[in-house]
Amino acid sequence: MLQNKIYQNFIKEIIKTFLIILFGLSAIAWTVRAVNFLDLIVENGYSVMTYFQYSFLNLFGILTKFIPLAFLISLLIFIMKQIRENEFIILWVSGVKKIKVANLFFFISIIVLIFYLSFSTFLTPFALNKSRALLSKDGFNSFLPTIRVQQFSDSFQGFTFLVQNKVNNEIENVFIHDKSNVLKNLTTNQSKDKTTTIVAEKGLVQEKKMILFNGSILSANIEDVENNIIKFQQLNIDLQNLQTDTITSPKLQETSTIDLIKCLTGKTQGISFICKESSKKEIITMLNRRLVLPFYIPIISLLCSFLLIQNKKRSKNFINQYSIFTLSFLVLLYAELLIRYTGISKIISLIFMFTPLLLIAGIYFVLMVKISKESVSK
Repeated sequence: MLQNKIYQNFIKEIIKTFLIILFGLSAIAWTVRAVNFLDLIVENGYSVMTYFQYSFLNLFGILTKFIPLAFLISLLIFIMKQIRENEFIILWVSGVKKIKVANLFFFISIIVLIFYLSFSTFLTPFALNKSRALLSKDGFNSFLPTIRVQQFSDSFQGFTFLVQNKVNNEIENVFIHDKSNVLKNLTTNQSKDKTTTIVAEKGLVQEKKMILFNGSILSANIEDVENNIIKFQQLNIDLQNLQTDTITSPKLQETSTIDLIKCLTGKTQGISFICKESSKKEIITMLNRRLVLPFYIPIISLLCSFLLIQNKKRSKNFINQYSIFTLSFLVLLYAELLIRYTGISKIISLIFMFTPLLLIAGIYFVLMVKISKESVSK
């Protein structure tokens, strides 16, 4: 019973440390990413609420990437703390076998593996898809933030504009070029293959509307040299129908795992825009990243378990600590590099899938032999 309580405390402490490190690393990366998100949101005229929602949803992708590293660091911290405080010695004296503690670490790694799978397979694709849909659904909130003085702005599809000066919502020397037919109702030319250019001395911007003063409208067919010019003293422009350059169809990382599997099995009904022949290699790579990469987590727990084997010199514990960290990091690096080529070759894909199984079996066998030899020598 006492051993069970000790094991429960071990599990709680490792999981707690893991979550603290995971959210700490993710918070740092998310803060840096959030600055880039701010530029994206402001330049496209989205609301502040949309910015926070979009940033939060992208946090799931950041969390997923840091799970292996966070688990490695948390397990090393726990083991070295127990060694430093001689906690393990008390366990060994009380009759607890080292292989049982190693098995406990392996059990914790399975918990982290399931946690990793839930994020990579379901939560992260769902959150990323929601973040893209959020921008598509919300649309731009105000035209004013998208205006950059003396810089061409192309935040909207087929709609380019330039202003020489801006004070509050007043603009001067305005140039607008429209190929999206948003401004087609301003002229008598209703052709779909036309462009509209507007030049004005000044104007006012009111959310999704623009009022221009003292200017002219140039309308021209793309395949025709004939131009129509209309002069105006005041022109009211409705910008409700402007479309931002936000991607409306989901990328592969935003597509659900089930849909990706359907692509490979030929069940492309309703998802044909994703299941292109040219995307097959990327789909295989994405599925390996979501479904196979998490199984490299238990390898970390087994490598860290070698620290349970005592050394005569205390200084060697610290040497082993860095050696185990380096070796575990190299395993994660190997997995990250190899996964990029899994879509190119079936052989590489098979190697990537079977590597965790072979390494887990091999490392566990070596660990048992090492622990048995240590017990015999005593």
